[in-house]
Amino acid sequence: MLSFFTRQRIRGGVHAEERKAETASQPIVNNFPLPKKLYIPLQQHVGKPAEPLIRVGDRVLKGQLLAYSQGLISAPVHAPSSGIILDVNDYPAPHPSALPIRMIVLETDGKDEWIETCPVADPFLLTPEDISLRVGAAGIVGLGGAAFPTAVKLNMGRENHIDTLIINGAECEPYLSCDDRQMQERAEQIIDGVRLMLHGMTNSPEGGLAGQPGMNTCNAVVAIEDNKQQAYFAMRAAAELFPQIKVIQIPTRYPMGWDRQLIRYVTGKEVPVGCRSSEIGVTIHNVGTAYATHKAIRYGQPLVSRVITVSGGAVGRPMNVEVPLGTLISELFNFCEVNSEDTARIIMGGPMMGDSLPHSGLPTVKATSGILALTQSELKDTDEKPCIRCASCVTVCPAGLRPLDMANNIRVNQLDAAVDIGLKDCISCGCCSYICPSNIPLVQYFKYASGEVMARQQAAHKSEQTKRLIDDRNARLERIAQQQREEELARLAAKAERERLKAEQEAAV
Repeated sequence: MLSFFTRQRIRGGVHAEERKAETASQPIVNNFPLPKKLYIPLQQHVGKPAEPLIRVGDRVLKGQLLAYSQGLISAPVHAPSSGIILDVNDYPAPHPSALPIRMIVLETDGKDEWIETCPVADPFLLTPEDISLRVGAAGIVGLGGAAFPTAVKLNMGRENHIDTLIINGAECEPYLSCDDRQMQERAEQIIDGVRLMLHGMTNSPEGGLAGQPGMNTCNAVVAIEDNKQQAYFAMRAAAELFPQIKVIQIPTRYPMGWDRQLIRYVTGKEVPVGCRSSEIGVTIHNVGTAYATHKAIRYGQPLVSRVITVSGGAVGRPMNVEVPLGTLISELFNFCEVNSEDTARIIMGGPMMGDSLPHSGLPTVKATSGILALTQSELKDTDEKPCIRCASCVTVCPAGLRPLDMANNIRVNQLDAAVDIGLKDCISCGCCSYICPSNIPLVQYFKYASGEVMARQQAAHKSEQTKRLIDDRNARLERIAQQQREEELARLAAKAERERLKAEQEAAV
């Protein structure tokens, strides 16, 4: 049996103001009006972008495959509704830069007509490999924000002998409550998805039920922060009949949902630096991912929509609403009565780790857990003051780093020194910036430095590749020149031999 080390000390973190009450107390809204156009990026996941297989002018049905996955780390993209393909071209990405990325533009026909799906009466009769294949074909990725292809994790579960599956129900970011509401309203479906995930990581040749002898993943733990009492009770009731699934409460503290923090608290295991959690027998999925797995396996429905929290001081009707992927943020704002004049900042995700967007004309994607329209009063004072060496940033860092020393090195462009003291281990949680009494934007320093280090590494790699190509070309030219010299020598030798034979024949005559 799994033993829980719930007395483990929590490293770092902050008690951020939650601001979840308005949305967490309301049911999920399912009557969002179907947009006239959907902008569907081909890159909604970690790894290679999907490759389109449709053409402009094609009529498609809801759930139909629009773009197939490329390579091992990738995910397909499906039609969020029925309609006509208007374009496949570059459009602004839902990213702070808003740089163009490839998207499919779908003009909806208002029918929202599904393709013919293939429900499975008893999915536990499927082989674990078939579970992974169906999850991969449904385009399911981590819906907590990481967007890592779920099927890859299930395959890794069989390969690495996972003994503990953790379902992340922490949702520790302020404002966000989409996972909370799903656990309250869809607990039975989420638990079914957890069971299917356990089955998908089975290495039993018989493909037996989750928890039966012969499988390698025997336990699942649903970890829910203790500020989500209704979600906890609902999930615990749904899991009562399944002894291999435990529902526990964890302290409310940001960033409790960080995978390494959660693993350490729940299992007592520490993930070594540079290693994956699967290497110590643990893997993590989000509650929304479990629900999507349930729909994909039970009903054959791919991931074409998700629940999004729309909140913030400028939002007239804060809510959790299920929307088709590719819906423009501007349409969400219209539905939720967002006051554009009061909106000082638009954030995709949570306020701690989310991305600040330049405008609302950008689409929602699989990783969009929330859209925040914040007023100026909700934003932190940006008047930076000198560091007072209070070490508050050191105290709250969940990764055990020294943010003030890293920032000092970055300021003087000593990036290698910052890397040496842990820059690559920074998770950009923002705790240091949040707690800093001098309003120093520490996390921005680290994001800049991480990008610069990566750019330098890419430049060095490109330089090495270029040097290798030049060396290969020079070697090839040398081989060609050597071959030509040998051929010339052989030709001259043959010519000399012919002249010698001719001279001997003439002398004989």
